[in-house]
Amino acid sequence: MFKVSVVPGLLFAFLLSFGLTSCSSDKKSKMPEAQEKGSTDTLTLAEENAHLSNMRQLTFGGENAEGYFSFSESEFIFQRTLPEKGDSCDQIYIYNLESGDMRRVSTGYGRTTCSYFMPGDSTILYASTHLTDSACPPPPDYSKGYVWALYPGYDIFVADRSGKILGQLTDSPGYDAEATVSPTGDKIIFTSTRTGDLELFTMNLDGSGVKQLTNTPGYDGGAFYSWDGSEIVYRASRPEGEKLREYQALLHENLIRPGALEICVMNADGTNARQITNNGAANFGPFWHPDGEHIIFSSNMGDPKGREFDLYMIRKDGTELTRITHSPQFDGFPMFTRDGKKLIFASNRNNGKEGETNLFICDFELGKPQ
Repeated sequence: MFKVSVVPGLLFAFLLSFGLTSCSSDKKSKMPEAQEKGSTDTLTLAEENAHLSNMRQLTFGGENAEGYFSFSESEFIFQRTLPEKGDSCDQIYIYNLESGDMRRVSTGYGRTTCSYFMPGDSTILYASTHLTDSACPPPPDYSKGYVWALYPGYDIFVADRSGKILGQLTDSPGYDAEATVSPTGDKIIFTSTRTGDLELFTMNLDGSGVKQLTNTPGYDGGAFYSWDGSEIVYRASRPEGEKLREYQALLHENLIRPGALEICVMNADGTNARQITNNGAANFGPFWHPDGEHIIFSSNMGDPKGREFDLYMIRKDGTELTRITHSPQFDGFPMFTRDGKKLIFASNRNNGKEGETNLFICDFELGKPQ
């Protein structure tokens, strides 16, 4: 999904946010012991010491992203690809933080994205195109420039830990994906094109009670509930004039062109929506700090060329912007533990080869704004 060194500009961010290109057939693997047990933190940069420490690399090789903790926080679920094995589409894996065991839990067919644990950790949630076609869907038409595909075959499924599909939560025509579960364990929020635009919807854990939350032209997606379930943070675009017409024409072809995304917050019922960033950059992957006041997200605001993405924190009122990471390539998809003391994120740091994205975990200190 994210290849900073290969894909130019903003496309890199959006490709990663919707799915790594993977399709690994390995059912179970384990990291080499020497890599699992590294005790010296050589991964945290000096500029990051104010907030990060004891960083540990969890995956080694391929493209790995969107690592989200289980409710017990003993595991995380993520999507990965291993291009050197000829894999062309991303698949879903679970990683055990104590043992380092990693196993695929998606079908191995189609393209998958945006996985999450359901309450109790006995079932999982992810989007997949496997019902439409068991093959990996074709890449978008790049003759139209830098665009990425909203595969209409995406629907949201629930599976058990062995990978058995237990239910299909969405079946409307078009794109249904980007689902996450409230920490309170009662609601799912997701992005859909069912109304003709990219809007946010909520539903119950069984797929019932669907409710539309956003209704403004432009993309709304990548949403997460606050820890108490009372608020939602998400990314949004608000094109106007000719840019809006272009957006709508591409959307009609199940395509979207990368552009500026801003971080927004609203109440869980969709009221009091407000934008908290205003930098014209590609801001995405927001997640709530457990204090309910701070939000961490990824942005290329610090790079005029738009290639370097770092993690930043901001208060939900839009103040106290603080830079967290300083890696010269990509850092994104952050998630905190419930106590706010651990942070998992994806990064290009310490790559074995160019283009790899791996997952890292570290201790986190909120500290004071810079």
